[in-house]
Amino acid sequence: MSSEGQGRHRMGSKSPQGPQESQESQGSQESQGPQESQGPQESQGPQESQGPEGPPRSRGPVRPGPGHGAHGPSAIRLVWVYPDLLSTYGDRGNLLMLARRARLRGIGAEIAEVNSDQRVPVDGDIYLLGGGEDLPQVLAARRLRAGRGLSAAADRGAVIFAVCAGYQIIGAEFGGPEGEPVPGLGLLDIRSARGERRGVGEITADVDPALGVERLTGFENHQGVTRRGPEVKPLATVLTGVGNGDGTEGAYYGRVVGTYLHGPALVRNPSLADLLLSWVAGPLPALDPQQEDLVLKLRGERLAAQGAPAQ
Repeated sequence: MSSEGQGRHRMGSKSPQGPQESQESQGSQESQGPQESQGPQESQGPQESQGPEGPPRSRGPVRPGPGHGAHGPSAIRLVWVYPDLLSTYGDRGNLLMLARRARLRGIGAEIAEVNSDQRVPVDGDIYLLGGGEDLPQVLAARRLRAGRGLSAAADRGAVIFAVCAGYQIIGAEFGGPEGEPVPGLGLLDIRSARGERRGVGEITADVDPALGVERLTGFENHQGVTRRGPEVKPLATVLTGVGNGDGTEGAYYGRVVGTYLHGPALVRNPSLADLLLSWVAGPLPALDPQQEDLVLKLRGERLAAQGAPAQ
């Protein structure tokens, strides 16, 4: 169960505004951003009926991004899944961060924002899910299971990055509003339930060295306890905070990554954003340090406040 507290969500498309890479979103407010020309196209219509479900799946080792040549994509297709249900604590900032860091390197970024009454397109490169309250989380899981678009995209090698309620949804099972088990998508072999301890506040964690990502900083607000299957690795080891409830934070397998971190997570942790982009575009050139000043200042402040300096 996510139990993320206050959260009001806007329906439909957003009005154009510039990306705010250096700002944290407070409470349930979402970061504002541009409505880009649409990349992956989605067809209309709610998907309520239950489709057939198979056993939980874990995606295999990282492989070249779908639909791109040896020199990477001309534009990375970013899909923001169900912002009307899953977008608390400014998690839309993750979308803006990926688009900005791609464009700073001369890589185009096409954004599709897909509400819960629309089909999830299968031709995206990176799919993002945010946090949400209990009932919207259950509804989102039901519609994603029925539509099967996100599962199909993962099967073809797309990158999935899911936060908090979204993290639980991509697993095999999570706790509903009364603690009852609710089936997830099975994109990761994880199971989440209600824990006795609520995680609220700042969290820092050291990432699995195999990923080459710097120390994580974020904000958590959940009561979930998440257990991994044998092939799924923890994203990080907790230094301060709660995370999965067992001393680890998040999980990953292949190109599917989940975390409890808000912040937004990719704004506070640009090296994690770059990892996701590199899975699609290949090795990325370094950015001009002047383009990094604000985000690195934010990151340094949050880590210093927790007594966990950047690595």
